[in-house]
Amino acid sequence: MENNEKGNLHPLTLIMNEAVSIFKDFGFVVESGPEMEDDWHNFGALNFPDDHPARDMQDTFFIKGQKGKVLRTHTSNTQVRFMEKLVAIGGKPPFAIVVPGKVFRNESTDTGHEMQFYQLEGLMIGEDISVANMKGVLLEFFKRFFEGENVDIRLRPSFFPFVEPGFEIDLKRGDKWIELLGAGMVHPNVLENCGIDSKKYQGFAFGMGLDRLMNMKLHTPDVRLSYQGDLRLNQF
Repeated sequence: MENNEKGNLHPLTLIMNEAVSIFKDFGFVVESGPEMEDDWHNFGALNFPDDHPARDMQDTFFIKGQKGKVLRTHTSNTQVRFMEKLVAIGGKPPFAIVVPGKVFRNESTDTGHEMQFYQLEGLMIGEDISVANMKGVLLEFFKRFFEGENVDIRLRPSFFPFVEPGFEIDLKRGDKWIELLGAGMVHPNVLENCGIDSKKYQGFAFGMGLDRLMNMKLHTPDVRLSYQGDLRLNQF
């Protein structure tokens, strides 16, 4: 008997496609990179000190029998690889990329956290790029992503090794503020580690969890549902 039932894209795939499409409209190019990574691309090039807590076993999955290999803890590894590749072929800024992909962290799970999840990171480097550019890009993204809703963002100072200054970005929907992502101006050490002149070029980077965006957009109650094969998610 012929089966005429059609498959559906997973809700997380729908959210990823929508987010990537918006950034492509802004002129960002989509990049991808390896999920198993070396220490340099996952930590060292991104200005993580040797004693940074993220290197410890409670946060990072280390590959047994593969010295120096980890499951990437963020998609920032691809930003490093992109800049290294660009410099190697004689390229230079300006550029803007987004990197969607799976990341891994050895941490407790709850309704908002999972040991594997999807992240979307962005990087824009050029001359005279400022925090104002970063805020403008992110605000316009959320206006489009939550089309028809009253949204705003605010920046709070925070620390991340790979940016300076760094910020936590809060999103306002209606009258409620929600802490959503980390961002900031790319640390000069990161640019120099990748072969880019930090005195001439600067820019911003940001990273957001796609699973959390799915919860917010589709009103799903638990990110762990994404990985349990529950066909009721097909309603989305």
